[in-house]
Amino acid sequence: MAGTQVPMCQAILPTHSDQRGQLSAGQLLQWMDTAACLAAEKHAGLPCVTASVDDIRFEETARVGQIVSINAKVNRAFTTSMEVGVKVTLQDPLTDVQKLISVAFSTYVARPGCNEKVDLKPVRLLTAQDFIEHTLAAERRKIRLAHGDVLNNLLKECGIDGGQMSDQEENVLSTDLTHVQSTELVLPPHANHQGNTFGGQIMTWMETVAAISASRLCHMHPTLKSVDMFKFRGPSTVGDRLVFNAIVNNTFEKSIEVGVRVEAYNCEEWGKGQARHINSAFLIFNILNKHGEPLVVPRVRPTTKDAVRRFHGAIARKKIRLTRKYDLLKKEDSCTPEFLDRGNQVNVIESNIAALTLLAAKSGWEIHSTQDHVKMFTLEETDALSIKVEMQVQMPSNLTFCILSDFTLHMHWVKQYLTCKLIESVTKEDNIYQITSPLIHDLSILVSQRKPCRTGDPYIIAVKPVALRAFPPSNENPRSGIQCAGFLIYSNGNSSLVSYFFQGTPCFAANLVGLLKLTEDTASIYIHFLESESKRMNCI
Repeated sequence: MAGTQVPMCQAILPTHSDQRGQLSAGQLLQWMDTAACLAAEKHAGLPCVTASVDDIRFEETARVGQIVSINAKVNRAFTTSMEVGVKVTLQDPLTDVQKLISVAFSTYVARPGCNEKVDLKPVRLLTAQDFIEHTLAAERRKIRLAHGDVLNNLLKECGIDGGQMSDQEENVLSTDLTHVQSTELVLPPHANHQGNTFGGQIMTWMETVAAISASRLCHMHPTLKSVDMFKFRGPSTVGDRLVFNAIVNNTFEKSIEVGVRVEAYNCEEWGKGQARHINSAFLIFNILNKHGEPLVVPRVRPTTKDAVRRFHGAIARKKIRLTRKYDLLKKEDSCTPEFLDRGNQVNVIESNIAALTLLAAKSGWEIHSTQDHVKMFTLEETDALSIKVEMQVQMPSNLTFCILSDFTLHMHWVKQYLTCKLIESVTKEDNIYQITSPLIHDLSILVSQRKPCRTGDPYIIAVKPVALRAFPPSNENPRSGIQCAGFLIYSNGNSSLVSYFFQGTPCFAANLVGLLKLTEDTASIYIHFLESESKRMNCI
């Protein structure tokens, strides 16, 4: 069992099922939390507690007799916390059919004894998927931390009018009718090895009261479809009394959002009525017919000031969920560095050369500007933005190729580079450099250089971002957005025609003017440097 991976297999028994004979969502949440906590503790070597659980969406339901496989793995470690990814799949032993139930991401915090300082070790990245999840973990962390501010800002921008209904609208129910309150006493079986209440146990109780609340609205058994971020605000321990309050916040044609708030009391606090707010979550339910198809649910009307706040909060959260999912998909699809190891290095190198060659051969380049010895072109496509710079340089092509091939020299004209160092020679013609700049930290690039095969062919220097086991991205490293780049150098007697190509994601279009100006300035500095070097060599 490699790295921080923790597998778990559970056979679904009648005691795990709900009224429909399906696996209880609360039971599944408990299993997922247990597996994720074990993965976190395996990496940290310390006791860990659940801090939050990101949006969870259940794609399939499981029934009694089927098998659930849960795989938990630490994606990224920060200072004292870490993100754990959990993948849940379903297997039917009679048909051998396998389906994906859910993918979730939880945050766990290491809790050492005696107030020791914690500095978690970085996660060892072994596969291309490891690198993808490692990078996306930082994006998800930003979303988590900004969630409260984004929600408040959205509510302010939209005001309180979006979705409010008149009292005269028919067939509308008051949300007050769906309120549910329930109390649980935390006993030793509900607690983990540290004496704290299992996060999964709390989520199970929350799902139960939320389902009761939804059933009071539609008078049918609801099915949990997704969860909008469990957030654990504080711990509870054996002996605490937990009070759960659930109420329907809003409905959206075929879904119901239920908000759940959890308060904890120890014995003394219980007598004084002093509650500790330890958890909140928003659960989204569907009402399914016998064919598993979602039914239209009743509309609701807020009747109090607090109900109006919750009503509009549900609308804002739905917008945030859709935006968040779209943003993460874009980040996952755009410019994930290709994983480079001995098994695929030949294919990666070949694709590096091919990508630059194909980019140079594309039609549709539009001239942007002409200045002295520099011409600039752009090519806008649906999934990419490309720039081409043609430069006349008073230096023989072989010497130009020699200088451009050594990326440590690029710091002389690329002023944005803070450092550029050679970290690995894959072959004599293919090297890997590590670059840092104010915007990009620890970017690893593959530089493939090729001399002409026959007269008239250009010298080629192809560049692409790659990911390496030995140099994982740092916590601050954003995605580079670079798809491919490089130089084609043509001989013109004692001078050279240098064409520089850059292809990036469409996000660069947001600041195209600034990018073109930066590229133009860099090209001017580059020409001046090369021609100064040429004069210096002639003097020697």
